[in-house]
Order: sequence, then structure tokens, then C-alpha cells
Amino acid sequence: MEIERKFFIEKAPEGYESYPFHMIEQAYLCTDPVVRIRREDSEYYLTYKGKGLLAREEYNLPLTAESYAHLLTKADGKILTKKRFLIPVEDRPDLTIEFDVFEGQFAGLMLAEVEFASEEDAIAFQPPSWFTKDVTLSGEYQNSRLSKL
Repeated sequence: MEIERKFFIEKAPEGYESYPFHMIEQAYLCTDPVVRIRREDSEYYLTYKGKGLLAREEYNLPLTAESYAHLLTKADGKILTKKRFLIPVEDRPDLTIEFDVFEGQFAGLMLAEVEFASEEDAIAFQPPSWFTKDVTLSGEYQNSRLSKL
């Protein structure tokens, strides 16, 4: 089960580029249900996501580089590329902000996600001041939706 909140970011936090990051490329084979393929650095995955915005089922299966390349030719919609910075949440060592800075067609778009162990923890979370707008329940910035724009 994936439990996360997503936020639109207008201005990147100072010093974010000093944190560790992953290079991500992802595409969708289907958006209802969500079936995604992803290259994260040199690792490859196929992911199934159930319905939901705050909480939903998520299953990841490993892929080879060859199977990823083959499936990428079958992508339905745009291929998304982004740099994901891993920023610790102050006073919460159990939480990490996944700060996505998009490239390519969506260059300039910035989103932050935080994953939680429970829905109660997610709802109680007080975001840092640099988080602009909570877009969790709107679905407006789901990557699967972006791939269709």
C-alpha cells in the first residue's frame, strides 16, 4: 500500500541541489488501471497502481534494460523525465521528501511527495513552508495524467 501526499512547488528550496538524487524516466502502458514502466538510474521497474489518491495499492516488479526498452516503444502518451532529490524532513527522520524537478516537455514543473506509514500520519503531516499547494486529492499532478497532456 502506498500512502503519500503530493505538493505543487513554485520555488525550489535553497540548497536542494546538494541532496542525493535519482534520474528518472517513466512512461505509461495504461492509465486505467495505472501500469507504468520506470528507469531509475540503472534500475528498471514495471509498476501497477490501484485506484486512489491519498492511499492505493502499488506493486513493483523488476525489469531488465532490454525489456524496459521494448516496453518503452509501447508507451501510451508522453515519456516523463525528472531529477528526484531526496530531502530529509526536519524533525522527522522517518520521512523523506521526494522533490521532483521535471525536464523535457515539463521543464520547470516541480512537485514534492512524502510517503507515510499510515493515513493518519499523512493527514497530520505539517508541510514545510516551501510547499506551495497540496494537490494530493485533486489528482491534477499525477504523473499518469501528465503523460496524457
